[in-house]
Amino acid sequence: MRKGTNTSKEQTISKREVNHRVIIPLYIPHTDEYYSEAFEIFEMTLMSLHKTSTYPNLVSVISDHCCDSINYKLLELKEKKLIDELVIQTQNIGKLNAILKVLRTVDEEFVTITDADVLFVNDWDKEVFHVFSSFPKAAVVSPVPVFRNQLSYTANIWVDYFFSKKLAFQPVKNPDALEKFAKSIGWDSLEPRFKDVIVTLKAENDTLAVVSATHFVATYKKEYLKNIPKENSIFKLGGNSEGKYLDKPPFDLDGYRLATYDNYAYHLGNKTELWQKEYYSALSETEKIPFPAISNFKPGKSFVKKIIEKLLVKALSNTKIYNMLLLRKGLTKQQLKTFWY
Repeated sequence: MRKGTNTSKEQTISKREVNHRVIIPLYIPHTDEYYSEAFEIFEMTLMSLHKTSTYPNLVSVISDHCCDSINYKLLELKEKKLIDELVIQTQNIGKLNAILKVLRTVDEEFVTITDADVLFVNDWDKEVFHVFSSFPKAAVVSPVPVFRNQLSYTANIWVDYFFSKKLAFQPVKNPDALEKFAKSIGWDSLEPRFKDVIVTLKAENDTLAVVSATHFVATYKKEYLKNIPKENSIFKLGGNSEGKYLDKPPFDLDGYRLATYDNYAYHLGNKTELWQKEYYSALSETEKIPFPAISNFKPGKSFVKKIIEKLLVKALSNTKIYNMLLLRKGLTKQQLKTFWY
């Protein structure tokens, strides 16, 4: 039996003014061994995000079969309004599929997808959106520059700037940050040859961006993700999932994959370190300001450009040709000697 009228009937959904959503997949099946500090690190991620963001954003967290004790803590964070949307999965569906749970229904123009072990630092989003403003074709921008990724879904950039001095090697802005990233993924250290120069792109306003972007934290212009596959990923982690769902769709629409020239976030790993806590404590509270106006660029790639990209990639599979290009773009002969091993 139904009595009365549902108060939401015929009501329209008002459009939110916030234009940026942050998606964080979280998998903490228990709190022992490998995961013993996982929630502490996640809290550092969440709190640093809130503390350092210049522009308003909405935070979605997907609990991908986390244990009950973690889910209770997540509910407490939601009650404190530190999480805007909480999705609790009772079965482990994998990192990418957890992201897709939210990504497929995002209304905001920009969406940041981040791992649950990232320390955001002051001005991270200000610098990311400055790159978007400076490069009309920017589709993906990470606040973390990474080394030796200059040909990862970036052939369109190389085609556009093959003969331009705007695409060139520049000194690494923050070598210490690259060192910390290497150690966060289990390396003992990072050799000097990986942190001396990096491929950059210069905008018309002289803004420098690094060519290519990392996967563990990046901001996407949602319009470039409209062609993500409809089916879910068959991988829980790794495989071709990130390339297929997050890299290829923007590239197919001629979107640029870039990163900030300086470093504005750190990968933490699964164990806290003293420097992480010191950096976190040094963060300053950022006063929120209105989201900047960013011009739209209609996504799309011509058939001719697709052919040229394929020819370029094939040509660069020849080491001699690739070496000639690297030298043309500013690498010295001495640096070239250690570039490949």
